[in-house]
Amino acid sequence: MKDELFNELVESVKEGGAYLRGEVEPGAIHFAGEPDPREIRARMGLTQEEFAEVLCISVKTLRNWEQGRREPSGPAMRLLQIAAKHPEVLIEAA
Repeated sequence: MKDELFNELVESVKEGGAYLRGEVEPGAIHFAGEPDPREIRARMGLTQEEFAEVLCISVKTLRNWEQGRREPSGPAMRLLQIAAKHPEVLIEAA
């Protein structure tokens, strides 16, 4: 492992420990391997309107995600992760 990567990993572990001990507030939340809303929608064979309805969001919000003007956060990101792995669940729930 390269020294730079190792040092970054060590620093992350230290930050995590400080957070768990209540010494610092959490920083921004970043999701690893963020799913691409446009790709998920295409795989599901849905229009923007249909996909927005399945996710219970506005078409405007979906377009902003797909065009990179905004990023889904928290629950929306989790919903996209579910859509990526188990699209049938969202279709069934809609």
